[in-house]
Amino acid sequence: MPADLPAPTASVETITAGLAAVDYIASRPIATALLLARDLGKPVLVEGSAGVGKTELALSTARWLSLPLIRMQCYEGLDESKALYEWKYGKQLLYTQLLKDKINEVLGETGDLTDALGRLANFSDMFFSEQFLEPRPLLQALREPEGAVLLIDEVDKANEEFEAFLLEILSAFQVTIPEIGTITAARPPLVFLTSNNTRDMSDALKRRCLHLHIPLPDARLEAAIVTARVPGIDARLTRQVVAFVQALRALDLKKLPSISETLDWARAIVLLHGAQIDRALVRDTLNVLLKFEADIDHAESQMTDLLRAAEAAD
Repeated sequence: MPADLPAPTASVETITAGLAAVDYIASRPIATALLLARDLGKPVLVEGSAGVGKTELALSTARWLSLPLIRMQCYEGLDESKALYEWKYGKQLLYTQLLKDKINEVLGETGDLTDALGRLANFSDMFFSEQFLEPRPLLQALREPEGAVLLIDEVDKANEEFEAFLLEILSAFQVTIPEIGTITAARPPLVFLTSNNTRDMSDALKRRCLHLHIPLPDARLEAAIVTARVPGIDARLTRQVVAFVQALRALDLKKLPSISETLDWARAIVLLHGAQIDRALVRDTLNVLLKFEADIDHAESQMTDLLRAAEAAD
């Protein structure tokens, strides 16, 4: 069972309010997924386009629950030694040098090669002990006595072999280190895996996880997020910003602005002391919303309609 949510947690509304307390405005599907993850003991596979709040969900959950956040960023070539544990080879080498004279003394008393190898075996056990173990994110999460929030970010960037290894760890929340033994989580972490859909996840991983897709927000939810995340912005400007962005997403663009771009744009407008959306302000800051020059050109060609949408939100 993953780390307990604070009581009372019997309702989706309680979780929504808890996340709102740390400025994460959760939709009902998000809050429901979090509740079920606790009750069913399952990781949450969070999918959606970049910038919709997948990573922020894990960060905010950790803040709300006052649990340590352990983050593992996935990439091509990630393997067990970087994700689970490795040995402190530098420390082992240093200790070998420091104990060199002592080892010579021990071997000097041996009568034959077999006896010498037997005595050296005792030293090898010492060098592969707890004090030389370097825990990586997965092992760190398993060893947190009060539980943790484990964020496995952009899991779709890792290869399929690592995905199979990860599935094994998440199935039992335990791992066996040959030299030390089996380590089982005292309190399994609350696990979030995020994916930008650069490749399909395996059916086995999807069966193990609860699936949560975070879409681009509607106008009401986006306005609530902007209000929570952008200090100093007034209600009228919030409505104009959201209406402009919602209209912008209706255009045929190479990359639609996500909620992260909306927040950056709103902060930029506040920083520039903008009181309302106008043509000059948009032209000065459109590169905050759009990341491709072709998209900027297309948006500028539709500027009259976009501004009309923003004005209609007043």
